[in-house]
Amino acid sequence: MTTRAERERQWLSLTRETLPALATPRGWPVRADHCFQRILLDHACGGRWYDHIAARPAYAHAPDAILDAAIALGEAVAAGIADLAALNNQSLRWRGKR
Repeated sequence: MTTRAERERQWLSLTRETLPALATPRGWPVRADHCFQRILLDHACGGRWYDHIAARPAYAHAPDAILDAAIALGEAVAAGIADLAALNNQSLRWRGKR
């Protein structure tokens, strides 16, 4: 069983190191850690994360199920299974920016 602290370390490594390192080689539309966090948390919540998570930082206050879903989606993005550009576009639509 993974502890909450391990989940949070995994989240931070994924969004601060793994995904940003892949951004330029893969031509992704985002490169900053907070953008990856926005996209993944929005999708884990099914809409703007701040409508579902009351406090910041969001990853530290997200229910386990949401954080786990966001991590799984991030791993799918890193593996090339999920389309980051499409996920970003949906996240921006939820926010009224597309």
